[in-house]
Amino acid sequence: MTAQARTDDPGGAAAQESGRIGGRLLAMSLVLVLGTFMASLDATIVNVGLPALSAEFGASVTEVQWASTAYLLAVVAAAPMSGWLAERFGARRVWLGAVTVFLAGSLACALAWSTASLAAFRVLQGLGGGLLPPTGQALLARVAGRSRTGRIMSIVGVVPMLAPVLGPLAGGTLLEVADWSWLFLVNLPVGVVAMLLAVWLVPRVPAAETVSRFDLRGAMLLSPGLAAVLFGLTDIGSEERNPPMAVTALVVGSGLLTAFLVHALRSDRTPLVDPRLLRTPPVGAAVLALFVAAASVFGTMFLLPMYLQSGRGLSAWDAGLMLAPQGAGAVLGSLLVVKPLIDRVAPRTIVVTGFALIIAATVPLTQLADLTDGGLIATLLVRGLGTSMIASPVMTIVYTAVEQELLPRASSALSLVNYVGGAIGTAGLAVLLELRLAATGDVAASFGEAFWCVVGLCVLALAGALRLPRAGQRRVAPRR
Repeated sequence: MTAQARTDDPGGAAAQESGRIGGRLLAMSLVLVLGTFMASLDATIVNVGLPALSAEFGASVTEVQWASTAYLLAVVAAAPMSGWLAERFGARRVWLGAVTVFLAGSLACALAWSTASLAAFRVLQGLGGGLLPPTGQALLARVAGRSRTGRIMSIVGVVPMLAPVLGPLAGGTLLEVADWSWLFLVNLPVGVVAMLLAVWLVPRVPAAETVSRFDLRGAMLLSPGLAAVLFGLTDIGSEERNPPMAVTALVVGSGLLTAFLVHALRSDRTPLVDPRLLRTPPVGAAVLALFVAAASVFGTMFLLPMYLQSGRGLSAWDAGLMLAPQGAGAVLGSLLVVKPLIDRVAPRTIVVTGFALIIAATVPLTQLADLTDGGLIATLLVRGLGTSMIASPVMTIVYTAVEQELLPRASSALSLVNYVGGAIGTAGLAVLLELRLAATGDVAASFGEAFWCVVGLCVLALAGALRLPRAGQRRVAPRR
């Protein structure tokens, strides 16, 4: 196949028609997932290095925490723009540009000389990181075609769910053998290899023939609004919260998001993120399932390390090892269950089964005092298996229901759902846990009550997943 053929027919018409996944498409998916993995992992890998950063810069852990907060704020600010950028410049070009920005930010972070400079460079890194997952997923769905989207998404869809599991473990491993700067420098060789392979393997998907004017008003409302809400939630969930500041951020952010919603519904032009997509049956139910799954996964990965260290006296490294089975279960489920079944079984069946497994594996966590280490490992394996059965089928439902013109915007919306769901889940459970610890002083019981809330979230998601389509759904056309 010539380079020109790859450009004009990126997925290979014959391969798309037959539904066959060739070696080139598989290799391309692995390259693109490297970008998603770097961006997702970097949201959590720095957390374990906060004490080292605090010692390096002579600052409190609270001040250094801004390094993580700044990254997340930049990610949610950049993600909504990925759809328009991909339409305007082409998804591959945007993806390569995002990797470049991310690597430049990583190098700058490694050279930071103060907490303020580190936070500023993390913003640069987050701007690139926020574009990588949605752009990579949209590009992959476009190249794979509808007949192969499900199986390909089973490979990449598990990556965002692995980040909260592998991030602390990877950070702890790096700090055992190197100084803090390698928390950022480790991205450089991975990113450079990903870019070189992408130039070789990823086809040039052309920009859209007609591109709407950039929604500047929407960008000025949506990105700051999301950042303010996320900041407020992060502050509420922190140990040294500032309630007036958090409430102010939440009020301002909610006002901006409300204004964006009014603007998007009334505008005659295509908004940055079109909320009308949520009113279509497959997209609305799919977004609810993904939102609650993210809240459950990120919330659990916030609760368990705290309990293992405070309740059982484990070190950060040992606590990370105890969490590894959930990541292993997610990988095994993705490769051995989701990939073979996703084109043979209705996606709704897989999602409902996944939530049922997560619920069954979360109930034992409500009785942590009686749960042995072996029981915890088995529970997390099952939970990881269930988690792997959510993201990929949900993305498949959305990507096969929308027209190709909407793939970049649908992908950016799903990424936002994942980030915001995780932030809300973590913040809500942090507040509940502190209230129960203050009221009872019983560590195991307080964590158990928090996990009952996780069970409730998953039951809600299971009810929502029952609204997903049994089989094929009409395609969602682009807004004119």
